[in-house]
Amino acid sequence: MQLNLAGKTAVVTGGTGVLGRVISRALVEEGVNVAVVDLSAEHIRMENQILTIPGDVLKIETLQSAAEKIIAEFGKVDILINGAGGNKPAATTGPDQTFFDIPPDAVQWVFNLNFLGSLLPSQVFGKYMVEQKSGNILNISSMASWRPMTRVVAYAAAKAAINNFTHWLAVYMAQEFSPNLRVNAIAPGFFQTEQNRYLLTDKETGQLTPRGHQILSHTPMNRFGQPEDLVGAVLWLVSDAAQFVTGIVVPIDGGFSAYSGV
Repeated sequence: MQLNLAGKTAVVTGGTGVLGRVISRALVEEGVNVAVVDLSAEHIRMENQILTIPGDVLKIETLQSAAEKIIAEFGKVDILINGAGGNKPAATTGPDQTFFDIPPDAVQWVFNLNFLGSLLPSQVFGKYMVEQKSGNILNISSMASWRPMTRVVAYAAAKAAINNFTHWLAVYMAQEFSPNLRVNAIAPGFFQTEQNRYLLTDKETGQLTPRGHQILSHTPMNRFGQPEDLVGAVLWLVSDAAQFVTGIVVPIDGGFSAYSGV
C-alpha cells in the first residue's frame, strides 16, 4: 500500500491535544509538512517539522490569517484534519443535573465547538483545495454519534451532525469541483486520555470505575483505545491508498459498534 504522503501539507486543528499530537507526529514521520492551528498556541513557531499557529476554529478571521501564514510557509494545503472538539459538564446530565436543567447556552457551546468548529475550517482551507482540484478533509466524529451515550446529549447530537456533514460535503466537493476532493471521518470509540482517565479508572486505586466496567463489557477487544490506534486509519484515509474512498465514517472502537451485548 503506497501512501504517497511525502511533501504534502496538512492542517490539524486542535492539534495540541493528546489525539491531535499523535496524529501530527505520525504525519511528520510520513514526510508531511504539518501546521497545527490551535487556540492554545501562543505564537507561531516551528518545532520538529511542525508549524504551530494560534487560531480559533469559531472565528473565521483567525482561520483566514492562519491559512495565509501556512500558504506563505508551505505553498499549499493538501489535508485538513478537523480535530478541535469536546464537551463540557454544563451540557451533561448527571446526579446533580437532569436533562430538563441543561442550559441552552451550554448546548450551543458544545454544538458550536464540534460542528461549526469543523465547518468553518472546511470553508477556509477547503477553498485552497478547490483551487488545486485535489485535497482531503478528515472530520473527527465519535461512537456517540451512532450509539448516543448516556449523559452527553449535546455532544452526541453534535457528532451526529458531523457524520451528516461529512456525507454532504463529500458529495458536494466531488460533484461541484473535482473527484479528487475527498471528505471522510473517523469515529473513535472509548480512548483513555488525560481528559477522561478518571471517568474510566479510579484515581486512587487505578481500578476500573463502574462506567469503565460497563464500557469494556460492551467492547469485544476488551480494552480502551490508545491514541496510536487512530494512526493507521487516518493515514489511509488521507493518502492515495484511499483515492476511491469518500463520504464514509470509519469506526475505530474495538468492536463496540458491532456488539449487541449478547
